[in-house]
Amino acid sequence: MATMDEIDRRIINALQGGFPICPAPYAKAAETIGISQDELLQRLTRLCADGLLSRFGPMYHAEKLGGALTLAAMSVPEERFEEVAEQVNGHREVAHNYAREHHLNMWFVLATEQPSQIDELIAEIEAETGLAVFNMPKREEFFIGLRFEA
Repeated sequence: MATMDEIDRRIINALQGGFPICPAPYAKAAETIGISQDELLQRLTRLCADGLLSRFGPMYHAEKLGGALTLAAMSVPEERFEEVAEQVNGHREVAHNYAREHHLNMWFVLATEQPSQIDELIAEIEAETGLAVFNMPKREEFFIGLRFEA
């Protein structure tokens, strides 16, 4: 099992709060953390490859860019959970996928370039998996400033 050291923890904690917007953002971020740009890039690559980070990249507000977001849920038989998760995650529009202890045991976020693509994508996932996808679009948005301290 992969492990993190104190520098890895500093990287994760520092970069959750924002990333510099400048000509050399990795160099600036590395300087703030107290390491070189090369070390920062190597560590980010390793953290992702080892599965300690699921991704490293920007979060875009799809709706402000003309796209759409929705929360979706499925009731997946336990014996098919990994298979269905792989099928769902195979779509580049799937931003997050969570297992839940509920009859709707798989929840995921869809982010598309155009609002009309949400229904098309849900239909594709239903056809691929043979399972119903429940679309739960947001009514109101709240910013909670979620952080996970490492």
